[in-house]
Amino acid sequence: FDAVPIERVRDFWDDRPCNIRHSSAPVGTRRYFEEVTRQRYTVEPHIPTFANFWAWSGKRVLEVGCGIGTETVNFARAGAQVTATDISSVSLEIAFQRAENYGLRAGFVELDAEHLSEYLEGPFDLVWSFGVIHHSPHPQRILTEMAVVTEHGATLKLMVYNRRSLKALRLTRGRWWRPELIARQSEAQSG
Repeated sequence: FDAVPIERVRDFWDDRPCNIRHSSAPVGTRRYFEEVTRQRYTVEPHIPTFANFWAWSGKRVLEVGCGIGTETVNFARAGAQVTATDISSVSLEIAFQRAENYGLRAGFVELDAEHLSEYLEGPFDLVWSFGVIHHSPHPQRILTEMAVVTEHGATLKLMVYNRRSLKALRLTRGRWWRPELIARQSEAQSG
């Protein structure tokens, strides 16, 4: 995967924003966003507890890979100063609509997370990235960049798929782990 051009990754997510099919309501409506949130936290009920949104009130939060903004709006709603990034302009546009729909403020930056420090000025109190960096050709570069935009004492909350996880088993339908199976069976495609 490390030889895949980052443009292919960008094109993939522009064509299929993650969780885009979690609602049949018109994209951009409040009903749509509420159904997406409900579906996301039904499928992954551990996210709100892990994020602990209210603990970040008044703090600077960097979200690496915001997708269509489910956690972005929850951090903003809790009073965090959120900077949300994504490689997909399509996802960012929907995330921006979502924040506007709820009257929330967040900064939205389109970028390749392998180059965070070239575009963002830290320090951030929290770096949040849930199910994102393993989609990059060089996830270790993203980790290095995360360290650059934080200071000692900052918190990193990160989730990546493990090849021996229930999610990987479900996505590959019981077959042996192969990254292309995970890519083909991701939520963005199957709804």
